[in-house]
Amino acid sequence: MAIRQNFRGRGLRVLLVLLVLVPVVVFMTLVLQKTRDLKGLRDSEASSRIKTPSKAGLCVLKRDCPEDSFSFFIRTGAANVIAPRICLQNQLVLGVVLNNAGRGINIVLINGTTGGVLKTGHFDMYGGDVDPLLEFLKSMEAGSVVLMASYDDPSTRLTQEARQLIAELGSSAVKSLGFRDNWVFVGGKGASASSFEKLLKNNNNNKYENWPELIEIQGCIPRYLG
Repeated sequence: MAIRQNFRGRGLRVLLVLLVLVPVVVFMTLVLQKTRDLKGLRDSEASSRIKTPSKAGLCVLKRDCPEDSFSFFIRTGAANVIAPRICLQNQLVLGVVLNNAGRGINIVLINGTTGGVLKTGHFDMYGGDVDPLLEFLKSMEAGSVVLMASYDDPSTRLTQEARQLIAELGSSAVKSLGFRDNWVFVGGKGASASSFEKLLKNNNNNKYENWPELIEIQGCIPRYLG
């Protein structure tokens, strides 16, 4: 009888322990699983928040240009994370690896006759000063071609005078260029200069939260004949 009672006592204790431990183990398992799921979701969101096109890192045209023109490829920045890229004749002339890209309006100036690069740089239109941009635009000589790409914000410091000078190079979108819009433009100084342009507004359909999706253009710039 005593043995049977002891066995029952041990059985009850084991049962009580199991009743306590099993819910704890189940709870901890659920917590760990939830933590892993949340981490995976955060990692997934971080990796997918900004995705560049499959050929975004290449300076290669999808078509050939005539001998009397220069090929170009321009891509805006993505949000405030990925810097813009400007290529000329399948060569990178502005980008983060060359340490000549930055927030605002990124510019490459070329000789419209030879295709040679004259200047590269970027002008901070959010926290910077518009005067260096004005000086740059006013110093352009006839026959020069300019390639522009936005990064982060191209417009906060952009004055009406600066917009007018860019419009005179062939831009129609610069007059409506707004806060954090994405914009690419190719224009020139001279009667025979050709222009190319694309604008994507910052709005409720943004892909990258407070910034629109990056945009790009490519094409052939006719040689300047004067």
